[in-house]
Amino acid sequence: MENTARAKNVRFAYSDSEKYAIDGASLTIGEGEYVALLGANGSGKSTMAKLLDVLEMPKEGEVTVFGIDTKDDDKFWDIRKNTGCVFQNPDNQIVGTTVEEDVAFGPENIGIPNPELSERVEKALKYVGLFDKKERQTAKLSGGQKQKLAIAGVLAMSPKFLLLDEATAMLDPVSRDEFLSLVEKLVRENKISVLTITHDMTEASRTDKVYIMEKGKITLEGAPQDVLNNVPEMLEAGLDSPIYSKLLWEIKNATGLNYSLDDAKTIRSALRFLGAHFTDVKINAPSAKPKYDETLISVKDLSYAYDDKGPKALKNIDLDIKKGELLALVGRSGCGKTTLITHMNGIIRPQGEGKVEFHYGDTVLTTSKKKDIKKIRQKVGLVFQYPEYQLFEETVYKDIAYGPKKMGIKGDELDRAIRDAAKQVGLDDEVLDKSPFELSGGQQRRVALAGVIAMKPEVLVLDEPAAGLDPKGRREMFKTISKLKENGTTIVLVTHYMDEAYEHADRICTMKDGMIMGVSDPIKMFEDKDNLREMEIRAPYLRRFLEIIAVRLGLDPVSKKNLLRAQSVKEAALLLGGVDA
Repeated sequence: MENTARAKNVRFAYSDSEKYAIDGASLTIGEGEYVALLGANGSGKSTMAKLLDVLEMPKEGEVTVFGIDTKDDDKFWDIRKNTGCVFQNPDNQIVGTTVEEDVAFGPENIGIPNPELSERVEKALKYVGLFDKKERQTAKLSGGQKQKLAIAGVLAMSPKFLLLDEATAMLDPVSRDEFLSLVEKLVRENKISVLTITHDMTEASRTDKVYIMEKGKITLEGAPQDVLNNVPEMLEAGLDSPIYSKLLWEIKNATGLNYSLDDAKTIRSALRFLGAHFTDVKINAPSAKPKYDETLISVKDLSYAYDDKGPKALKNIDLDIKKGELLALVGRSGCGKTTLITHMNGIIRPQGEGKVEFHYGDTVLTTSKKKDIKKIRQKVGLVFQYPEYQLFEETVYKDIAYGPKKMGIKGDELDRAIRDAAKQVGLDDEVLDKSPFELSGGQQRRVALAGVIAMKPEVLVLDEPAAGLDPKGRREMFKTISKLKENGTTIVLVTHYMDEAYEHADRICTMKDGMIMGVSDPIKMFEDKDNLREMEIRAPYLRRFLEIIAVRLGLDPVSKKNLLRAQSVKEAALLLGGVDA
């Protein structure tokens, strides 16, 4: 197998004063090979992608692509015209006014003539499901649709080497599966080489080879089943493992049984292992979850269109949000989730007869009344996608202080609010005097969240707050969210990660084409498979695996029902291990 790309003993720093972002790393990507590069935020993954895409040059060592040294200026264009890169934030790649113009930009600039140009654009848009939106303005696309557009723009270039830097982070589960199937098809049929940077271990498990980066160094490499299933090492690296290996590891911890997981590295082998070790299992029901009855926010007959000519983004929405609950909003990209939540604190006002009401004791505040908006915004905090873009002050302390100061909080009360908020999101006091722009991506997320928490909102609305974070960062983010909920904050969470919605939500609201398709507790939501297909959402990985386990173990109907009520890997492990959850 010839090599498409190779990095050998590479070192790179962004400035002479900084430590190395890449520190002696080596990797190889063969022709037609599908490779995953994994690592915690700040480990050097994106920098490695920039070196391979000739956006940066190594300070030491050698980088070759298609056998060409990237330092060879005369051959620069031979690399770039055959290499495509999809970055983490699609806004950084979109240049066209309309969807069609944006996809045409790349191939047009390398001189692709018509009709081939039109054929490439049409094919790429159909691949990602945006062909019916080819005339839409790019600025009016949702975050997930923009990610699809960025992917289409690269596919239209017909690259031989594809670099994906968290390209699926903002995609809904159906779109993510469709895109991964497309990538695998390109590898299989066109012999395209692919390097994917991802925090999704299930996505990584579909590749041919995995590299793990820590602090600019490659620390592990090998076949996915050998690397990903080493749960302790993956956790130590700030990463995660596939559901089946985590479950077996958690069972071992729960029961204290001394067994080796070396022979349970795939779903099939894990099932054989479970069948051999856990016979005649009787599973008790997990503990009941609390109920929430008091309505805090009411959305009534809400419809909204961004312009007169376009379709409605929301259609006759009726939704009650209960005090103290965590409500997850799920649905495919562009279904109206972000439009709905931006109505909740009056950023967007209702059109027509629609209403958004906040119930505060005996008082009802509505976003339709200008005099109520300020009061509602003090009660409802909103954290957008990429919350780090909300940062602007010179220190973390001042950034967190901005909101409460605008509310009139001063002196010692202000200082307490800042420090309490920082503590709640896991920020130490020494961070407060630093510039927020010196921090890692995960820390910046926490600063942005602290800035909202410091205003002590009764409702916290979060739009994909963990997108792009490594598994450790995601765990820490949800630990913070759970703590806020325990302290009485009502949470509205927009997410594309069904396992997170399944584990943390009290209720899940599913949206499609601007409408609410259903609101239910997570267990009932994912029981009806016909309904899931209609709503175009995927069941969580955990539930899918537990259904297979129940069949494999031949569980009786009661035990099967009880097992499928487990909403986390740990809860399932306790039940399977015979420990009362």
